Amino acid sequence: MTTMEAEFPVVQYISPEGQLNADYAQTYDRQHLMLSYENMLKARVFDRKAVNLQRQGRIGTYAPFEGQEAAQIGSAMALETSDWMFPSYRDHAATLTFGHSLMNVLLYWAGRVEGCMPPEGKHIFPPSVPIATQIPHAVGAAWAEKLKGRTGASIVYFGDGATSEGDFHEGLNFASVFHAPVVFFCQNNGFAISVPVSRQMKSKTIAQKALAYDIPSVRVDGNDVLAVYEETKKALDRARKGEGPTLIEAVTWRYGAHTTADDPTKYRDQSLSEEKRVEDPLTRVERMLRHNGDWDEEWAQRVSEEMSDRVDNAVKDMEQYPAAEPTFMFDHIFETPTWHIREQRDSIERKEG
Repeated sequence: MTTMEAEFPVVQYISPEGQLNADYAQTYDRQHLMLSYENMLKARVFDRKAVNLQRQGRIGTYAPFEGQEAAQIGSAMALETSDWMFPSYRDHAATLTFGHSLMNVLLYWAGRVEGCMPPEGKHIFPPSVPIATQIPHAVGAAWAEKLKGRTGASIVYFGDGATSEGDFHEGLNFASVFHAPVVFFCQNNGFAISVPVSRQMKSKTIAQKALAYDIPSVRVDGNDVLAVYEETKKALDRARKGEGPTLIEAVTWRYGAHTTADDPTKYRDQSLSEEKRVEDPLTRVERMLRHNGDWDEEWAQRVSEEMSDRVDNAVKDMEQYPAAEPTFMFDHIFETPTWHIREQRDSIERKEG
């Protein structure tokens, strides 16, 4: 183990076998763990159905997240209503947990601008497709909360590849200098599309990058929903108390492709995904609940079936909308379109006509 890996050990509350670390025995809360499992199970049902919808041509290219449920849901469950969420294009498990509607998430993947709109009263920004651009946005919103004397904090989601972008470093630097109440939440699954972490950086951890900005950081087992929840809650509590930002590195693994347009077998040994199923976030909580005599098979089956029905109904509602027009892409770029935007729009309209 390197010096940096020793300095930033991976925090784990629940082992892959479902055993609660003795140091955290007081954190066992049956209702919280059952709700965590329920949210993760719903997210997995949604994710698998969404992949099938894309294969059927009913939505566009889709970014699956199976394997990353604990990282997204554990962190989202630590938020309060007044907080702000800045997701990437893969964080719909987090947005659904924080209150986004199934139909709007599906509308987003169907190319409708309505899919970017959160429910009333929910501070959820549209998913960011350009890598890391949401990070300065989150810092700005957090700083605005501070300037207004409010207690809301921001959480911003990104992958390991985003830490190679300038926006990541600018965001951490600004948040550090101005003590912005923001949590930087990195889901490190080892690959930025086809590029392994070892080709992106020489740093042994992502958490250590916080040292340059003099802010606290932590590495957490991203497949352990309880550890993610507790560590994110600590970071958010710090932010709300005016103690500044935190960087969290959630070490996880996504089983499938980067998107439905990707073939991971070209750059990754997919047998690793099957090996890593032993660390599956849902199985881990199920084992723990079984150890404590709290597992309910009928309840889990009912949750799965109810979510399947909810997704089917959301698909029906989504498909009531007309297909997105290609010209929609020009509607929200500039208040007054520039000449080249007008030219491109006119070209598409002529082809469509």
